[in-house]
Amino acid sequence: MSDAYGATIAKWTLSRRLKDLRLASGYTANQVCDRLNWGRGKVGRFEANNWVRPELSDIRDLARLYEAGEQVADELEALARSARRRAWWREYGEVFGNVEFPGFENDASEILVYTPLLIPGLLQTVPYLQTLLSYGSTTPEWRELALRARLRRQQILERDEDSAPRLTALVTEAALLYRWGGDGDVRGQYAHLLKMAERPNVELRLLRFEDGLHPGMATVFHIFRFPGGEPPMVYQETDAAIRDIDPADKVEAYELTYEQIKEAALGPAESAEYISKLMATLE
Repeated sequence: MSDAYGATIAKWTLSRRLKDLRLASGYTANQVCDRLNWGRGKVGRFEANNWVRPELSDIRDLARLYEAGEQVADELEALARSARRRAWWREYGEVFGNVEFPGFENDASEILVYTPLLIPGLLQTVPYLQTLLSYGSTTPEWRELALRARLRRQQILERDEDSAPRLTALVTEAALLYRWGGDGDVRGQYAHLLKMAERPNVELRLLRFEDGLHPGMATVFHIFRFPGGEPPMVYQETDAAIRDIDPADKVEAYELTYEQIKEAALGPAESAEYISKLMATLE
């Protein structure tokens, strides 16, 4: 697949498999580096997933040292080959920095999004995004690059049914009613939300003012779930940075909060009806 679908999760899985094998073998990370004549810290970077493209020779050396066996060695090499595929988001380093958020979003089988004051990025129209990007001190060149990166991210929803993620977006009335652009721009954004909500892999739910306070009002986050039983990930996205949440003790808390927010929202049909009413006020 041209968008390197699966490359990021393969690299993440490979990191965890290598750590498990090292621990099972009884070696410390420094002992492995010494035995393979590597610089101290190299194994730690691998196991922390702090690498860009794993070298197949390194993976083979580790498999031999850990006495992984032929089948496991083949599995590790297959993961490494998948992880080495060049991903489109590497071309947007100025936008994403070193975080792998777009890669995990690209590989997710399910995406849960809650951004209380903004329309979720995967559902934004070009005029809406251009307006958002117009604020701040970024250069026109950076804004154009960020626009292209966002539109490229949105393409994951258009993949075939075997690889397109299921998106559940919780949208607030506040995000819909902020003043921006002209009435035509706003109508276009509403119409786009309604159109996307008709897709079988998109679920849109609205949180209204009149329904009062609800859990998670000060929280902005994305939850990514993956095929094959891989553990989920949580990312927080702000104006300043995108950061991942330590999966060891926080993911379940975010999943619980998300379900509580979802319970406070209108159902998909009622949400579409309410957005249609808002759009009618602009005609």
